[in-house]
Amino acid sequence: MIKKKLIEVAMPIEAINKASVREKSIRHGHPSTFHLYWARRPLAACRAVLFAQIVDDPSNFPEKFPSIEDQKRKK
Repeated sequence: MIKKKLIEVAMPIEAINKASVREKSIRHGHPSTFHLYWARRPLAACRAVLFAQIVDDPSNFPEKFPSIEDQKRKK
């Protein structure tokens, strides 16, 4: 069985976009404001993509992460 990575199944794009916009709009008191590079890449998006490439999709492990239907049946 080939295990899928999180990036292949589900990426929280809206949350990543909001974090990136917030990070890019910081203008005071952040180390990245020492020099404003013309093509700054928000680190929030980079961290999210790297994390999602490394982590396996939780649905690959039904014994550890049961689906919502399984949780309802157990109640």
